[in-house]
Amino acid sequence: MPIQIAPRSRKVRVLATLGPASNSPEMIRKLFVAGADAFRINMSHGAHADKAPVIAAIRALEKEFSRPTTILFDLQGPKLRVGKFADGVVTLRTGDRFILDRDSTPGDATRVELPHSEIFEALEVGARLLLDDGKLVLRVTAMEEGQVETKVEVGGALSNHKGLNVPDVVVPMAALTPKDRADLDFALDQGADWIALSFVQRPEDVAEARRLIGGKAALLAKIEKPAAVDRLEEILELADAVMVARGDLGVELPPQNVPPLQKRIVETARRLGRPVVVATQMLESMIQAPTPTRAEVSDVATAIYDGADAIMLSAESAAGSWPAESVAMMDSIAVTVEGDPGYAARIHFTETVPDATTADALAAAAGDIARTVSAAAIICFTLSGSTARRIARERPSVPLLVLTPKEETARRMGLLWGAHAVRTEDIASVEEMVAKAKRMALHHGIAKAGERIIIMAGVPFATPGSTNMLHVQRLTGQELDGYTG
Repeated sequence: MPIQIAPRSRKVRVLATLGPASNSPEMIRKLFVAGADAFRINMSHGAHADKAPVIAAIRALEKEFSRPTTILFDLQGPKLRVGKFADGVVTLRTGDRFILDRDSTPGDATRVELPHSEIFEALEVGARLLLDDGKLVLRVTAMEEGQVETKVEVGGALSNHKGLNVPDVVVPMAALTPKDRADLDFALDQGADWIALSFVQRPEDVAEARRLIGGKAALLAKIEKPAAVDRLEEILELADAVMVARGDLGVELPPQNVPPLQKRIVETARRLGRPVVVATQMLESMIQAPTPTRAEVSDVATAIYDGADAIMLSAESAAGSWPAESVAMMDSIAVTVEGDPGYAARIHFTETVPDATTADALAAAAGDIARTVSAAAIICFTLSGSTARRIARERPSVPLLVLTPKEETARRMGLLWGAHAVRTEDIASVEEMVAKAKRMALHHGIAKAGERIIIMAGVPFATPGSTNMLHVQRLTGQELDGYTG
């Protein structure tokens, strides 16, 4: 008999990255019970064969807890790196001349290979090159065929294959490398719910990934390059969700620019009705310590107050010493923030104007009606999940129960603010709709006898995009008589 877990007592979702510290079925279960709503599998590390048992362990939770699970596969993307050094490491001194070229001979303190021909085509004099997550800074002083001459502006130690960031130009590289394409095929074969596209620079990157995915999974665009920020709305129009990937974004931009940019991305995503995830270093100190710093707690709280759909743990849950504790801390922060009397006003700072459609008008009205009649919950019937996304965009004050006959739709709800998804048989009449909504609300603890619920659906039933009905009902408590689940 499946274990019945009550819906989360918070609206923001928690996305936990899995890794060496959390890949076992026992730890995955602990993370889920502690509050993880979705799991991120980082395709930058590990072999496909090692990931299949992890995926199976996540899906096993569905049977144990009778709740959909959500898996996000994060593609590595075109990570730029320098070549090798003869001695493994060199020291670049500030003011020195340093050459990047196409020669595969191991480098020294004067030169090294740059094995990315596309960069030579894009760079221009004056452009910055950031090495090793921005620890070293080079400035391009001259360009020749197959060679870039730079001046070291910030020196330091540089070792084999360290990362390279080019913040000042759009590099003409495909967002999907051959490795990414192989990883994407694997993820889709494994039933991925979400695919995260790394190092997006332009809308065409998203369009290409969407074509390859072919509707088999939802697509999340990671915003981690200044070029993507410049075309943010165009990218969001093509993506299903977005992530504020503050790691690389904070390398390519001055760190003080990241907080206002985070707010801009969250606000834009909410206005366009796209789920938005805030990620990177949220509880960084919990990689080693059982409790976070007060500044980290404030950082997480800020993302929640801004109305982010999900907050993400990276190394904290993947490789840290306290994976379950970091998830529980995220959960605790979220519950406390959402219990703040000022929370509702703060998340509505962003104005979400409904589109001129019946579905958007009803979604906006549902939140107002819930407040006016003191309804306990909103229940929506959906095939694609679009009705649920419209309702969540309005950030209603009551829980959202999403009923769908499609397994993939239920699973994708793990990144949607306030959504508790249940896979259930489709409905064929208004009477059946009302009966099922009332029964599911009681069964899942969303509402109780005597309370009102708001029901949203579309007629004709089983037709995507047909949302045109809003119904208010009061529960009697008799709806579960004879129901066995």
